[in-house]
Amino acid sequence: MDESIRKQLVPGAQVKVLQQIAARDYSWNSETSGTVVEFKQEQTGSWYAHSKDDKLWLDRLTLRKPDGELTTLNLDGFSLVKVEPAAPR
Repeated sequence: MDESIRKQLVPGAQVKVLQQIAARDYSWNSETSGTVVEFKQEQTGSWYAHSKDDKLWLDRLTLRKPDGELTTLNLDGFSLVKVEPAAPR
């Protein structure tokens, strides 16, 4: 993910996240919109990671959707994050 996008993922920012999961002969697309609650990198307990300390680091984005639901997204190379412009005051 571009560093300029990372810096914009602060609590209160409005975002739209487009994710794509590749399958054998098709892709599954998902779109999630909401307000950033938290953005962080976090280790997994994955036994197959084989990186530093046998942990895999993931970008995790927690959003509050318009209906109030909280959701956490694991961002990967197929994730596109669009930060919405701030509403004028």
